[in-house]
Amino acid sequence: MSTETAVKLTLEPDNPTHLANLCGQLDEHLKLIEVRVGVQIRNRGNNFQLVGEDSKTRAATTLLKNLYRQASQGTELTPEMVHLSLQEAAVAQQGQTGKQGDTIQTRKVLIRPRGEHQQNYVRSIRELDINFGIGPAGTGKTYLAVACAVDALERDQVRRILLVRPAVEAGEKLGFLPGDLAQKIDPYLRPLYDALYEMLGFDTVSRLIERNVIEVAPLAYMRGRTLNHAFVILDESQNTTKEQMKMFLTRIGFGSTAVITGDLTQVDLPRGALSGLRHAQQVLHGVEGIGFTQFDARDVVRHPLVQRIVQAYDAHDEQQAQGDHKG
Repeated sequence: MSTETAVKLTLEPDNPTHLANLCGQLDEHLKLIEVRVGVQIRNRGNNFQLVGEDSKTRAATTLLKNLYRQASQGTELTPEMVHLSLQEAAVAQQGQTGKQGDTIQTRKVLIRPRGEHQQNYVRSIRELDINFGIGPAGTGKTYLAVACAVDALERDQVRRILLVRPAVEAGEKLGFLPGDLAQKIDPYLRPLYDALYEMLGFDTVSRLIERNVIEVAPLAYMRGRTLNHAFVILDESQNTTKEQMKMFLTRIGFGSTAVITGDLTQVDLPRGALSGLRHAQQVLHGVEGIGFTQFDARDVVRHPLVQRIVQAYDAHDEQQAQGDHKG
């Protein structure tokens, strides 16, 4: 049976500005840590007292020290940063901290995969020509794929990056939307653009698009092409048909890497249509040279509420499946 202990912690050097940064507005950062770790935190100035189970107070102590170090170095802490630090701390407790070789260094940011699934995903992308990343929103599937693509481009391992997405909401018929092809497909590729801007900068991305080094296209425009020396990302692939998925996979040429991401709980295809991602998972599982990484709610790195939403939907689907089976 675990018992509660009280641990005292003094953060040095004593600096009111850095302490305010650590605690957050109205102590929101401390409250977030209390709820997520399961401890009580009291402080007077730089003297803290943590009350809770021994393992939890130790985890909270380490987290507070790390955050205070960041605050002392001039980093402006936000609830999002505290959340990511909590996520990383949970990973560390499970013995799943990332190795140096798992990190991705792009021009503007250093990306470190968090957790076993993200680390395995990045390793698989680096080792295999075709990879599937399957799981709920917020698990880093697309972001890490873009990071690997940028890394490969900067290392001259590929000559260009191709971003592809099925435009299911427009029925793959984009003619009624205003603008040229790029403008028509832009709304569907916004998450990919956002990741590129963060890693390379807006001006660099714009120049690379002008030179066709980065190309965006709806899936329907892939038919008949062969993609050599390219890093190709097919996002939202749960909204492909099995014919579209086969067409896409057979476009891959020499020196190319393909990453296919999707969430099988958010299929927008017409009722009764089989998702090309689900079909590919069944057909290609075990095929040499193709990697599959399955993410789950524990990998969500967005707001903690997103993780609980994913878990609730998973539990509901499982209950419904069991009910259908009994029926």
